Amino acid sequence: MSAARRPTTIPHGRTARRLEWPHLPPRIRALVEQRCGSPVVEAASQGAGFTPGFASVLTCADGSRHFVKAASARAQRMFAEAYREEARKLAALPDEAPAPRLLWVHDTGDPDDWVVLGIEHVASRQPERPWRVEDLAACVRMTEQLALTLTPPPAGLAVDDFATEFDGWPALWADVRRDHADRAADLAARFREVTAGSTLVHTDVRDDNLMLADDGRVLLCDWNWPVVGAAWLDTLFLLIGPRGDGLDVDAVLAGSPLTRDLDPEAVDVALALVTGYFLRSAALPVPPTSPYMRDAQRWQGEVCWEWLCERRGWT
Repeated sequence: MSAARRPTTIPHGRTARRLEWPHLPPRIRALVEQRCGSPVVEAASQGAGFTPGFASVLTCADGSRHFVKAASARAQRMFAEAYREEARKLAALPDEAPAPRLLWVHDTGDPDDWVVLGIEHVASRQPERPWRVEDLAACVRMTEQLALTLTPPPAGLAVDDFATEFDGWPALWADVRRDHADRAADLAARFREVTAGSTLVHTDVRDDNLMLADDGRVLLCDWNWPVVGAAWLDTLFLLIGPRGDGLDVDAVLAGSPLTRDLDPEAVDVALALVTGYFLRSAALPVPPTSPYMRDAQRWQGEVCWEWLCERRGWT
């Protein structure tokens, strides 16, 4: 049964406040043009996401197009570190993984320098909002392929397991005031029982990280913090946005080979875990560099809470 759509005023696709091409130091612009092999004649900043780092599609004088991300290790240390991690993870992914390819990296390790990534440009669009059934079906097929390709994880890629990375999340329910919050906290505390596995899990599968390519592929970007866990987790996380947009995601769970034989209790435990995170995070101060982050977390938290209450029969 389709869910009631939860309205949102979040400007999807226009949530980021990013550095523009003219903001980069001349030496970094020169470095990028040297790596691209031609002068940049146009730069289209990508407005999706919630980070302020540079992320633009660059068109060069020779007609080539490139996707480049950059952050100052001095002024944007957190985001430079995220890009550094993303480069490490992208470089380790097998060619069969549905992700854009890392082409080059500038990272000297100097705390006053910049971290710059050159990533394959893929002609694509993001899923439409509100979500459409056909876009969701294509993205679910991608998460199924993803699980097959990344089980076991790429050799030599050192990442935490799901239990280690998310160890502190059940405790976040202590700061959430809701009817049945104690029940939700008890569910979340059991997450280690259901999330263990041998698959590299992206953990952040949502519309602004998905690319529906013109050639029919679906690619997943922003590989900053993957972990090793259960193969079905990325499919579940993908469904949060479509659920909020009114689609019947329980039918998707019943139909996907990754989830159709899953114990329903496992889904509820994972939902309780992420719901506590979203609702608690939404109450934190709004970062000046990401004005819509808390709105997005609040919306996802409410979507997950309604979904969990419906599945558990909580009024």
